[in-house]
Amino acid sequence: EQFVESGGDLVQPGGSLRLSCAVSGLSVSDEIMIWTRQTPTTEREWVATLWPGGATIYPDSVRGRFTVSRDDAKNTVYLQMKDVKPEDTAVYFCQKSGSTTWGQGTQVTVSS
Repeated sequence: EQFVESGGDLVQPGGSLRLSCAVSGLSVSDEIMIWTRQTPTTEREWVATLWPGGATIYPDSVRGRFTVSRDDAKNTVYLQMKDVKPEDTAVYFCQKSGSTTWGQGTQVTVSS
């Protein structure tokens, strides 16, 4: 399994960003996929789950602002972020639920 996250950037508060996670070694349409994030001073925080059937769930901190989706043909998972806040600043990772394997992450910095 390999996960390659991309799309992170410096964005102003209230802005939008779309993160991508190109996956190999498994089919994203068959697995429960999750996005998590981490800062140097916090533990890994879960931010989104996508089930094979398409159902999604989010924690209160991002619900209504983040949307997880996938492109089965590209075997890629996305995280659309809108109305971002400074507290969304973190390195974002994608992985298969229950797995201890993840990519290098992609840095999102929300600052004016």
